[in-house]
Amino acid sequence: MGELAPNTPVLVGIGIVGQKLEDWTAAKEPVDLMIDAARAAIVDAGAADIAREIGQVSVPRGLWHYPDPARLVAAAVGAADATSVLVEIGVLQQTALGEACRLIASGECAVTLVVGGEAKYRGLRAQIAGTEAPERAQEGEPDITMTPAAELYLDAEVNSGLGYMPVNYYAIMESAFRASQGWTVEDSRDRLAEMYSRFSDIASDNPHAWKPGHVAAETIRDPGPGNPMLAFPYTKLHNTSWNVDQASALLFCSAERAEALGIPREQWIFPLASAECGHMLSVAQRRELHRVPGAQVAAHAMFEATGSEPGELDLVELYSCFPVAVESYAAEIGVDLSRDLTVTGGMPFAGGPLNNYVLQSTCRMVELLRERSGSTGMVTSVSGLLTKQGIGLWSTEPGRSPFQFIDVTEEVARDNPPVEVVESYTGEATVAGYTVMYQLGEPHRAVAMVDTPQGQRAVVFNEEAPVMQALESGEYCGRTVQCRGTSFDLID
Repeated sequence: MGELAPNTPVLVGIGIVGQKLEDWTAAKEPVDLMIDAARAAIVDAGAADIAREIGQVSVPRGLWHYPDPARLVAAAVGAADATSVLVEIGVLQQTALGEACRLIASGECAVTLVVGGEAKYRGLRAQIAGTEAPERAQEGEPDITMTPAAELYLDAEVNSGLGYMPVNYYAIMESAFRASQGWTVEDSRDRLAEMYSRFSDIASDNPHAWKPGHVAAETIRDPGPGNPMLAFPYTKLHNTSWNVDQASALLFCSAERAEALGIPREQWIFPLASAECGHMLSVAQRRELHRVPGAQVAAHAMFEATGSEPGELDLVELYSCFPVAVESYAAEIGVDLSRDLTVTGGMPFAGGPLNNYVLQSTCRMVELLRERSGSTGMVTSVSGLLTKQGIGLWSTEPGRSPFQFIDVTEEVARDNPPVEVVESYTGEATVAGYTVMYQLGEPHRAVAMVDTPQGQRAVVFNEEAPVMQALESGEYCGRTVQCRGTSFDLID
């Protein structure tokens, strides 16, 4: 193995599976898709005996109800002694991948498996048929459960009408990002549409994409049949497609075991680093709504640790639940928005299984890296409302330093204290970000996050048609409005 440390983690097998059956009774349930993906990863590694050496199986929580799906997967592939791990929603998907690599680097495991999947399309087809798609019964609990702190929604946010719908919050952050770049409302909408149209073209080249095929920019930009406006400026085609039946699996082992098992070197992909930030602020508590400081700090730490630079990346996959997630990560990390920002085609077109997309995108990244000897790729991860940030760096070549699992939470928390949010405010305030929410295709309510002269933040609303029209027609971030309790009026 030359100078390669025996415990160097390597990704040796990937599995990507999907189904799209109109007859839900013929479709597999989520755990069976996961089992298929795990088996495919073992086959991809080309070492059938590796299954019995799997020391840990981790599964990110999905919309299914299995208490311990990792144990079902482990039993099905012949990893009877594996530790089962359930990664709850709110824990970054990148954390599961980084932990699997850390266990190998530390010598705690020689082989690990991370697998996840959804069958929400199966469930949708059953619902349309007037019934419910069953899942197999299972008893017991996982050996390990990775749990997050609760996601943060403030009463001031929820009661303003934003509720618990992510699209509303992301649309507000989008307005703030637009204003920070000096783009007009119309220019920004054009840019988003062109970016996502390009994503659709990339999805067309992805054999695993849920919705392959070119989608014109104007179709994405403007509301129309099957593409309603949800929260200005986001139409449905700016949103993730989560009614999908998709699963994926990633099989890791030490370089020593990979060599002993005869897995060809051209099959190996090296995780160079996994970096993350778990500092949690509600959207309204963030001083700058267009910023994601955790992504910047995590990326800086990752590139410094690996001796690399953003400009050296051959492939990039930026998490794409909503456009501002792509834009803000690119800005924080130093990635040019003019380059291709996804390898899958993005969550609206490649498919966005709820808590498994990063596994899907990392598998696709591996496929493309294997086609490009000497290449490096980056995959980003998001939890919540851009609440937590994760980044994985992958390469066909070993790193200049050993694999590192980097957590910058404390540093980011120290430098980014929460803004005080008040539930009622009367007086003039400055708009930090806003959106117009829609119901049944019609504008329903405008919600703005505003900054008071006292340095506080308030969340206020207006339901007047002329006000909502004005907010969509011109830029109001940075302008002064008059607040009265929980409502606001424009100042001419």
